[in-house]
Amino acid sequence: MTTQPIILDTDPGVDDAQAIALIMADPDIEVVGMTTTFGNVRVATATRNALLLAELGGQPQIPVAQGVDHPLCKTPYPVPAFIHGDDGLGNQPLPTPSGQPDARNAAQFLIDKTRERPGEISLVAVGPLGNLAMALALDPDIVNRVKQVIIMGGSVARGGNATPVAGANLFNDPHAARKVLNAGWPLTMVGLDVTLETVITPERMARIARAIGGEFGRILSASYDFYADFYRHNVGLDGGCPHDSCAVAYLKHPELFTTVEGHQNVIIEGIGEGQTVFAPAGQPYVSDRWSQNPLVKVCMGVDGNAVVDWIEQTLTR
Repeated sequence: MTTQPIILDTDPGVDDAQAIALIMADPDIEVVGMTTTFGNVRVATATRNALLLAELGGQPQIPVAQGVDHPLCKTPYPVPAFIHGDDGLGNQPLPTPSGQPDARNAAQFLIDKTRERPGEISLVAVGPLGNLAMALALDPDIVNRVKQVIIMGGSVARGGNATPVAGANLFNDPHAARKVLNAGWPLTMVGLDVTLETVITPERMARIARAIGGEFGRILSASYDFYADFYRHNVGLDGGCPHDSCAVAYLKHPELFTTVEGHQNVIIEGIGEGQTVFAPAGQPYVSDRWSQNPLVKVCMGVDGNAVVDWIEQTLTR
């Protein structure tokens, strides 16, 4: 298989940490870099975590470019420390990474790398979308240089996890999400409709942590325990949903997902703030106002067992 170059836009975050481990473990993925954003934690913490995870994963050469620390327009809500911990990794002792972030900000990094390799790089965005929105504002032609954009966020039919109707990533910066979803680049949304159908059980995570071993395995295991405790007490689920790893799974194995093409929009204010509104392609409505945005793909079905099997196989190989 041809190596797939990617840039991961991330806010680590427990499930982000799992996704970072995954992209470093898969020999068919070339990690061109990571860009960081606020979301699960403030951006400085996200950058520290990305640098640390790359180092512990044996790939300290991966550049990490720090990005936005606030939404485009709205006042940010407090970070969800009750899900990810104050440190993003489950409130555990963490070593200090030896590396430093790239001198460029995240938006400029995205612009530069796609100019160097037009048509090659997939952007996999698993946090709020401010960095991608900033890159679009600085260089609109980036839409013609990316191979594809895969975002983890949103929901068509499953409701939300930050509000009754909105997923966390899009709710955190709905103005940026609207710009990114409507930019006209090849985009697939991997949202709660499919990520909630995937679960890493404690037994599976124990096997993964043992296989990885060392400080990296310990940190992934301890962060998972904190995350799974939230799911156990608040959702009634024995395990944790690997939301961000599902975006990586779609990159590698799109055949495990069922997608629908259509027009996507994001509500930016009011009680529905952050909600995605999806109009399937060709569906007639009372007017065409819901079908004027560029077409995107939305994942609506998934073989959840196959996805988590692939995650485990990749992390334990």
